[in-house]
Amino acid sequence: MAILHPRITNPSFSKSPLDGRKKGFSLICGFHGCLLRSTSPFPFFMAVAFEAGGLLRAILLLLQAIPVSLLVGQNSHMGMKAMAFFAFCGLKTKHMDLATRAVLPRLYMEDLDSGVYEVMAAAGRKVVCSSLPRVMVERFLKEYLGVDEVVAPEMHVIGERYSGFFASSYEELLIRKGKVDVGILSSSDPDPNEQFFLPHSKEVYVVNRESRTEARARKLPRENYPKPLVFHDGRLAFLPTPSAALALFLWLPFAAILSVLRMLTGIVFHQRISLFVGAAIGVHIRVSHTQSHNPNKSRNPNPKSSSVLYVCNHRTLLDPIFLSLVLCRSIPAVTYSLSPISEAISPIHTVRLTRDRCRDAATIRSLLAAGDLAICPEGTTCREPYLLRFSSLFAELTDNIEPVAMKVSGVSVFYGTTATGLKWLDPIFFFMNPRPSYHVAFLRRVPPEMTVAGGWSAADVANRIQKELAEALGFQCTKLTRRDKYLVLAGNDGVVLPSSAG
Repeated sequence: MAILHPRITNPSFSKSPLDGRKKGFSLICGFHGCLLRSTSPFPFFMAVAFEAGGLLRAILLLLQAIPVSLLVGQNSHMGMKAMAFFAFCGLKTKHMDLATRAVLPRLYMEDLDSGVYEVMAAAGRKVVCSSLPRVMVERFLKEYLGVDEVVAPEMHVIGERYSGFFASSYEELLIRKGKVDVGILSSSDPDPNEQFFLPHSKEVYVVNRESRTEARARKLPRENYPKPLVFHDGRLAFLPTPSAALALFLWLPFAAILSVLRMLTGIVFHQRISLFVGAAIGVHIRVSHTQSHNPNKSRNPNPKSSSVLYVCNHRTLLDPIFLSLVLCRSIPAVTYSLSPISEAISPIHTVRLTRDRCRDAATIRSLLAAGDLAICPEGTTCREPYLLRFSSLFAELTDNIEPVAMKVSGVSVFYGTTATGLKWLDPIFFFMNPRPSYHVAFLRRVPPEMTVAGGWSAADVANRIQKELAEALGFQCTKLTRRDKYLVLAGNDGVVLPSSAG
């Protein structure tokens, strides 16, 4: 737990604001450096610049960070204005809306201080003040943490773009808030703006930041998140601190070349050769299967239906390609919203589904009549350790079902999936990670008595396979769907027209 010291007391004497206090008290606290473990606002401005503004904007933001830090400090008024200008100037409001909806919540959630959050969870009326722009923090604080009031400066907007300048500050707002029971702020490189709430707190506590080791120990465990973090978007898989951002830009030229080589390996060479060449250039593949089980010989004893339907959970667009690699033969795959570019460069045959149940059923039947087939019943990818609801359509069409658990690791720099960006770039970003890894686990074929032919309903078959895959992966089953994902991340139902598939 974070060490909270009462202000104007001996710093070596620690005391929790919860000691001897009933729940429901009013609370005001700072944001970065207090509610968040990070004391610098730079990583969050960098996330906005890179994800919403693009590579050039992110580079410019990094270049100004060194002189700003040396001359005025990142947490000063001038430092905050400089970072806000480079991150926001000319940025479209709709792009910022996507960042606050899909990108920033993950960064904030993973950076929450467990001790301060414990105090906030026990509070009644909650007020959070931040020197970060209101648009960057308000949605997360209200939707995820249930904060009642957010005190933060507004960004100036001209038409549909930000000017890069603050339209207001929050000092005058704080004067009208009145007294609260508890105030919490950080003592490590404090933001001068956050000192304005001190006169409005009956008791003030300070969060000490003594070492990075202690800061990591105060990370809020996933199981204690205020809301499950199932969906998020954006390409960056790490918190872009100044040093991490510099390493990213130095890595990019090599990563781009390496990604192209890795993709060409799967396109040019046969699967058996691709496995060895891929391993030589940093792509790790691990295969496992149940005891006395050979995936290459898994066939239905019914000679009238010898084709195998491989049912996979969906981590990236590369799932069926890695399945084909480990089987050393090309397995066609059915998918939704595949972009024309992805379809053109895919080393395996891919077929789009239309979301028309009758047409899709006919398509899958015809493909199964021609041979084995791969399908991902979730209908969309999920980055976190959760499985979305499985469509039951596949269970209605065949009894020869082989569950395959897909697990991705080594995603240390870029995520290889997107809901709001260009989907054809997904494989490129995935292979730009230093050591991307796939674990393909073949589970036992579904027993005939547990299929539709054995008297089970299609929904029961789909739910059983979802549960079996979740247990094999250590994931949690959910009833969430593709539509839920896109409503959260993009504000739409996820239906993409073929002409606009990105």
